Amino acid sequence: MNYTIEKNEQYALIRLTESEFSGDVPTDFETLSRSLFREGYSNIIVDMTPIQAVDNAGIMAIRKINRQCVNEVGLLVLVTKRDELIETLDTANISDLTILPTVEEAIDAVFMNELENDFRSEDDDEYEGGVSSGRDTDF
Repeated sequence: MNYTIEKNEQYALIRLTESEFSGDVPTDFETLSRSLFREGYSNIIVDMTPIQAVDNAGIMAIRKINRQCVNEVGLLVLVTKRDELIETLDTANISDLTILPTVEEAIDAVFMNELENDFRSEDDDEYEGGVSSGRDTDF
């Protein structure tokens, strides 16, 4: 798989230079993504601008990595403006998959997801900390 990678505190950006997401590319993508998870990255942006087609193995790899990102409370964002590719990915019914037209919008989506997770975490903390058991500990 031919690509470049940029790592930021909040996300890893993979820029693919392949024309198809098929052959060895899906396997290589899964391997790379899993190593990113081990490094602590749960937000992965994949710039698929040059990609013209995705085969079944590619869809399965995207589905697996998307599920892993969601499990890690992160986000997988695919970047493409290619209508045929978007349609292929839409018909694959990959739940919670984010597809955006630009890398800048993908970065914004990652930051929004981080903010939402922070708010959810604060709400959980307030809920857990603010509930009284109603029991008196002085006997």
